[in-house]
Amino acid sequence: MIGLISATAAGAAARDRLAAAWPDRTRVYEGPAGEAVRAAFAECERLVCFLATGATVRLLAPLLGDKAADPGVVCVDEGGRFAVSLIGGHGGGANELAYEVAELLGAEPVVTTATDAVGLAGLDTLGLPVEGAVAAVSRALLDGEPVALAAELAWPLPPVPFAGQGAYTVRLTDRDVQAGPDEVLLRPPSLVVGVGASKGAPVEEVLGLIEEALREAGLSVRSVAELATVDAKSEEPGIVAAAERLGVPLVTYPADELAAVTVPNPSDAPLAAVGTPSVAEAAALRRGGELLVPKRKSAATPAMATCAVVRRPGRGRLAVVGIGPGARDLVTPRAAAELRRASVLVGLDQYVDQIRDLIRPGTRVLESGLGAEEERARTAVAEARQGHAVALIGSGDAGVYAMASPALAEASDDIDVVGVPGVTAALAAGAVLGAPLGHDHVSISLSDLHTPWEVIERRVRAAAEADIVVTFYNPRSRGRDWQLPKALAVLAGHREPETPVGVVRNASRPDESVRLTTLAQLDPATVDMMTVVTVGNTATRNIAGRMVTPRGYRWQHAPEEPQ
Repeated sequence: MIGLISATAAGAAARDRLAAAWPDRTRVYEGPAGEAVRAAFAECERLVCFLATGATVRLLAPLLGDKAADPGVVCVDEGGRFAVSLIGGHGGGANELAYEVAELLGAEPVVTTATDAVGLAGLDTLGLPVEGAVAAVSRALLDGEPVALAAELAWPLPPVPFAGQGAYTVRLTDRDVQAGPDEVLLRPPSLVVGVGASKGAPVEEVLGLIEEALREAGLSVRSVAELATVDAKSEEPGIVAAAERLGVPLVTYPADELAAVTVPNPSDAPLAAVGTPSVAEAAALRRGGELLVPKRKSAATPAMATCAVVRRPGRGRLAVVGIGPGARDLVTPRAAAELRRASVLVGLDQYVDQIRDLIRPGTRVLESGLGAEEERARTAVAEARQGHAVALIGSGDAGVYAMASPALAEASDDIDVVGVPGVTAALAAGAVLGAPLGHDHVSISLSDLHTPWEVIERRVRAAAEADIVVTFYNPRSRGRDWQLPKALAVLAGHREPETPVGVVRNASRPDESVRLTTLAQLDPATVDMMTVVTVGNTATRNIAGRMVTPRGYRWQHAPEEPQ
């Protein structure tokens, strides 16, 4: 919950804007500012104070304890010009909140955390438990000193400019080791603990068994990702409470699924009790991995709990990102976030140039020229299979005549795939033309590089006969100068010569050009590969210089009601 505190009418107005925008995330604290700050500090994860920074600092000073536990605080000035991340930038989430508040209020975010200021991913923002010399290693990264990554297992990390070797080290490990004086430990959630228990097994016995098994195997409890068991034990109090105390989810599986898992230590007792010869080992191994700790029983007499530990390999992550038609403000926040998250970026060189300033230091960029789509798709998938966090970029929406299709055709279920939608060229062109896509519409690529012309022509003819608005992608190039005239001729057989046609070149880019013409007057020679051509249907009209397709046909011909 985000606590909102203000002391003046102007502050209250801005406060209420946040409260209205985030009704489920915020709570307004009324009354004197001092009392409101104290109450919100005790009850909320984050605070937004519409107060002077000096006043906010004085109110917060007596309340500050541990930066790992204190809420993050953002301070907004009386004029609503700045959203200042005051305390808890990383751990308390104040940096992220400052950007959100600034965007909503039209203010300028002020973030002074050193790593954020230079675009580095903070070691405490990588999404993994971190321990050791975080401040010293972060300083070394900021100063450009070599910091080595010692990864004991593959895991999809965000970008950090690691070196091959150096005096400072970031160690990615699930082993129970202590950090050295110039070392940071990152704990990946790589361990799955399978658990079985008799009815009424106390939580102390279940939890004690788990902790003992991890300790004797030299594994860190901070790398436990989940507890797993059979469905029949989904509400067993001792197991449920153990998961809660460890702060991990409890995952359950049907008995028949666990019975199909091959395990080294099956038993007749669980088979008779819950329908599977193994609970702990089978549940831990259900989704694959390496069995590090075979089934073991608790030390109590009689033993009421069993557990097994599996190391599950890190899954690479492939984000297929649409970066929009070219304008920076048409790159979505989600796309920008994925670009910052990726440690490997794959894309066409000219598209990489468009978003290069959004790429964080340490990101490995693999760019290539035109005509290498399949190679880029294979490269992106291969990098993800090696355990990296990969962003594969495409213009517009990556799923529309772009990189999503070849990438997903190459990918299998051994990696995680995320699609990030983008603004398409058709939408960008439609917006500057007016409203040409107000009714049914279709996009057709006129490039016959991968699709036979006979197929393309059949699709154009179907759109013509169905009276659907058509947007042509890849309409004409130096080597393909006859396809557009042929497609227009097909449409002309079903539409009047005066049918509006919109021609937009470099939609949303600085050299954007827009022309509204007709089907009879369009000169194909004025069109190239950077152009989108939108041909209206029989209802499309030129209204005040804008191309408009009504949402329906009936309203155009409906009789006027008497006044």
